Amino acid sequence: LVWSYNFTHQRVAPNVRYLQLGSTGIFQIEQKTTWVDRHSDYNKENARAIAEDELMSMGGCVLNLAGLWGGERQPKSWVGRVATTKDQVRSKKSLHLVHGEDVARAILAIFDKWEKNKASGTRWMLTDGQVYCWWSLFVGWAREGKHVDEEPSKQSQWVYELMEEEGVKALPRDMETLGRCYDSRDFWKTFGLTPLRSRI
Repeated sequence: LVWSYNFTHQRVAPNVRYLQLGSTGIFQIEQKTTWVDRHSDYNKENARAIAEDELMSMGGCVLNLAGLWGGERQPKSWVGRVATTKDQVRSKKSLHLVHGEDVARAILAIFDKWEKNKASGTRWMLTDGQVYCWWSLFVGWAREGKHVDEEPSKQSQWVYELMEEEGVKALPRDMETLGRCYDSRDFWKTFGLTPLRSRI
């Protein structure tokens, strides 16, 4: 697509900039350390990663987004889909998010500072700077309604059972236990921004 555009628009092509929105999912492989950043290993066989690498080789920029939220996309509404059993709750470790407003700001900053920050041919990771513990979120969302006498959600009850079983004394769990922790400070520092919508 990029090659075709450049070939058919040779007069303007040198000034065209390409940005692809990707996912931090490409980093969900066995890593050497707990902390993962934009320079960490990623799944080079992933179809998205292959396309991203090709775009970068042609001077494009890639922005790998953590879980997108905002508006209708509320993480609390994902619970019924991702944690329907105690075993699913047991397997939940870290969660990384970024709000749509901050994604929009990031996109504008990339194009505004393309030359200064050498965006061409680069990959960036974008999160809100938080590493969320799924168990903490389940407990925080224990109350589904507004009645004083209602029971906590089953996910919350399972978390407390698991804390007892696994010797977890308090939440959130430590970073090593959470496993994969994303570090996206590089983007915010390079482009002179800080997240507006950090914490859910």
